[in-house]
Amino acid sequence: PRANAASPNIILFMADDMGMGDSSVYQDFTGNSSAEQVATPNMERLARMGVRFTDAHTPSSRCTSTRYGLLTGRFPWRSRLKHWVLFGSQGDPLIEADRPTLASLLRDQGYATGMVGKWHVGLRYRQSNGQPAAGWEDADLSQPLHTSPLDFGFDAAWITSRSHATSGPDAAKLAEPATPPRRQRKRQSEATATAENNVGPGHIHGRTVMAASPNGKQLRATGDDAYVWHDLGKRHSDHAVEFLESHLQDATTATQPFFLYYASNSNHSPYTPSEFIAGHPVAGAAVTKSGAKMDVRHDFVYENDVALGRLLDWLQATPDPRSPGQPLIENTLLIFTSDNGAEINSPVASGPFRSHKGSVYEGGHRVPLLAAWPKGGVGDGSTDTPGGTREALVGLQDLYATFSEILQVELPDNARGERGAEDSFSALAAFQGRTALTRPPMFFNDHKQSKQDHAACAVRVDSPTVQGQAFPGKWKLFFTPGLIRTGTSQPTELYNLSEDPVETKNLLGEKSLERLVAFLTHEAKQHRNAGGYRLNQAAQSTSRSVDFTFHRGDP
Repeated sequence: PRANAASPNIILFMADDMGMGDSSVYQDFTGNSSAEQVATPNMERLARMGVRFTDAHTPSSRCTSTRYGLLTGRFPWRSRLKHWVLFGSQGDPLIEADRPTLASLLRDQGYATGMVGKWHVGLRYRQSNGQPAAGWEDADLSQPLHTSPLDFGFDAAWITSRSHATSGPDAAKLAEPATPPRRQRKRQSEATATAENNVGPGHIHGRTVMAASPNGKQLRATGDDAYVWHDLGKRHSDHAVEFLESHLQDATTATQPFFLYYASNSNHSPYTPSEFIAGHPVAGAAVTKSGAKMDVRHDFVYENDVALGRLLDWLQATPDPRSPGQPLIENTLLIFTSDNGAEINSPVASGPFRSHKGSVYEGGHRVPLLAAWPKGGVGDGSTDTPGGTREALVGLQDLYATFSEILQVELPDNARGERGAEDSFSALAAFQGRTALTRPPMFFNDHKQSKQDHAACAVRVDSPTVQGQAFPGKWKLFFTPGLIRTGTSQPTELYNLSEDPVETKNLLGEKSLERLVAFLTHEAKQHRNAGGYRLNQAAQSTSRSVDFTFHRGDP
């Protein structure tokens, strides 16, 4: 069915590198004191209107892979990228050309789709003759991009190609007198001190490099489209509201629902908060819950809160043309989350979890997840109520199936060769506070503690029953990189997060858990080799028996 008046608008706001402790919504959960907890009042406002999740995860501990999983509903290690991020000034598109995305799913159902912010799943430039460029070296920035978000379901896009410091030289620094760069400066910081550009294209609107100049890859350093790092927060917020308002002002689109993917650059380092967003101060404005001023990192965290608040204000103040007499907020699903854990190893930023970004320990992938949709039963829409808390295990790759269930659209038939949402499991019941079905195993990958090869991963299964024996708990089993690279499974660590959320007691050698380890190992290998959890379901439809008795010497 196509979208109709009941179909919600959807805004998906994803911060960059925010841990659970970076939002005061979770202060009671993390145990942070008011003297160290950054105040995020608009995130609190959203949580009171709707719900917060305390066991929400990214599919990877780094940004590129998470963005792939979020947009495709597929575990990112099934792509060519087994760990790390797309690197270089181009980064070939990671999403396969024929793979559906959240944006194409919604556009096909009649949604207007737009994006602002950090893309980082690859693009491709053109040469001067209009042919696809091999990379940055032969790219002509005056030519429209060959591949951009417009090729993956978005009607409009205002983006940075990657993280803000690696998407282009800071025009504000280009205007400063050149000084000899210090030896320890990063390469991208050195590039900003000269007129040369080996970094990136700056602002991209649709397929256009906005600051392209006649001088090769040099970008114009003045004017409205100059790439100024400190202006990005304001610029993204302005473009988001521009997309929303132009959608409503156009009679041909006003009766359509909209989807906005707001992928903030903050708070990825370097910390470059805008001075103001829509008149609200950002730089220098972050305070603790007890009212003390905070540092520039927390100003950048706070930038997300100010941008979120602007969206909330707009949704509450703007009438819904599809539901006369009601504001847009009533029938808009607004989601706030992060692409991975905090970029710093801090117990305040990560909360009561081990490690941070780049790790498969909980601090690397357990993230804030807030949502409200009053008309759809995701909270009551009131800021005077405490909001709901959801303890269900959910992942960002689940949003594809969740949106599909909301729209009553069948998922691609993987068993018949259709691509899409191979690892996505609808979390709508959890969003609405209903009893959810038992979910399939969840995988997390990219583990910097795996020194030789960061492609190590972990699998999470809660309270399984194995051949009649119950194993209550939240079980997380780690594997060597061989699991996702070649399908060979060698477990390395086992934790019960119910009793040990900080992952300090490795239970792998416990004899009483040998059957559980054998079961989890089998499940992990099956899901890895099947190509997707729904393909695994199809493969298991034939009745069979598996013995999970552990035999010493088993691989």
